[in-house]
Amino acid sequence: MAELDLLDRGYAAVMRRVIDTGQAQHYTELATELGIELAAARDLVHELVAVTPGWTHPGTDHLASFPPFNIQPTQYRVTIDGEQRWFAQCGFEALATRWLVPGKQVRIDAPCLCCGEPIAIEMRDDDITAIEPEQTVGYTSCEIGGDAASRPFR
Repeated sequence: MAELDLLDRGYAAVMRRVIDTGQAQHYTELATELGIELAAARDLVHELVAVTPGWTHPGTDHLASFPPFNIQPTQYRVTIDGEQRWFAQCGFEALATRWLVPGKQVRIDAPCLCCGEPIAIEMRDDDITAIEPEQTVGYTSCEIGGDAASRPFR
């Protein structure tokens, strides 16, 4: 396992690139950026996703998801200060994107997964500045006594 300092530097480097560009760097770029060997950078990518709820594209060393962002497009479109080039991993992770860009206007657009109607939420820091429809509700699936059940999150 990589030293904690290297994990921290790797996490910060990937997150900064995703915030700046909407994309994650390839491990060869990460190696150069961190001043480490290519094999160590490739291993670092896999260690980073092992300690986060992220993942690589199956069978590759390419980051596919680095929470709260998804590198591959999803239905959760993230727009920051009027520019849409990011995607969120899930609806709840989408809400966390605002903490990574303090002072900026963040808009999440997604279809309702039950009816397909559009949902939009705009936020700046801790404030929700707009929400459509007004009565938007989020759901999560959780295990209760062995049965999967959906519970509303308001």
